Amino acid sequence: MTAISASTVPAAASSDPDGAVLHRPVIDWFDAHARDLPWRRPEAGAWGVMVSEFMLQQTPVNRVLPVYEQWLARWPRPADLAAEPPGEAVRAWGRLGYPRRALRLHGAAAAIRERHGGDVPRDHAQLLALPGVGEYTAAAVASFAYGQRHPVLDTNVRRVFARAVSGAQYPPNATTAAERKLARALLPEAEPTAARWAAATMELGALVCTARTPDCARCPIAALCAWRQAGSPEHEGPPRRGQTYAGTDRQVRGKLLAVLREAVTPVPQTTLDEVWDEPVQRARALDGLVSDGLVEPLSGGLYRLPLT
Repeated sequence: MTAISASTVPAAASSDPDGAVLHRPVIDWFDAHARDLPWRRPEAGAWGVMVSEFMLQQTPVNRVLPVYEQWLARWPRPADLAAEPPGEAVRAWGRLGYPRRALRLHGAAAAIRERHGGDVPRDHAQLLALPGVGEYTAAAVASFAYGQRHPVLDTNVRRVFARAVSGAQYPPNATTAAERKLARALLPEAEPTAARWAAATMELGALVCTARTPDCARCPIAALCAWRQAGSPEHEGPPRRGQTYAGTDRQVRGKLLAVLREAVTPVPQTTLDEVWDEPVQRARALDGLVSDGLVEPLSGGLYRLPLT
């Protein structure tokens, strides 16, 4: 690959960005600095990759690791999970947050058992057809588990592309068609290289090109970064708001689920009433859990994790 100077790189993305100048330094950095994570090891297989992708959505690696390892020890294949009630998936999910992901993963496992003989499909369209699997997860599993060529756009990758190529501090709040087009344009042609690029850009965003304090001194493409060349301008879009948790319905839902996860028999309403003082919010949170299929109401004012 021909080396170029920073002055030859435009400050903003062109209609046909030259990703080749970025591929080698980013992939070389990844080869030297990638974390040794269990879902990146060959023995993880496609199911291990899929489980990790469900768990890592909006959840940091350090919280996922212990739950991931326990999950795979208990359910090493999709059919193992599908054979148990969905409530067991919710119970094992623990305090990872956003527990509907547990139900979706259970649903995907059941579909894999029924439609694909218990093996996570290789085909991107078949992955996308699984319940609970969206655009990102299908691309991630196809890329990371099977070495295929797909744009994998999580928050970290989108931030790297926004800064390095588009010259913006942050990407838009929701993934845009322009971002998808840029990601496709930046993909290496060779499948194994494209899969490595997907993992490398994600790791770069997670460890170096972070949201609040990017460590540009450690970045392998700092000299090529359009945002730095533009003087690292401040974000000009709507204010970026951090997520709150204390006092929200999410917190109440978490407290209610914590009681049900620990219970071996159905829990009476009076026990659930003790977890939160405000009755209207508590009732709203419980109704939401029932509506989402995370809690099953029984006669006599009893509640349990779902069995079906």
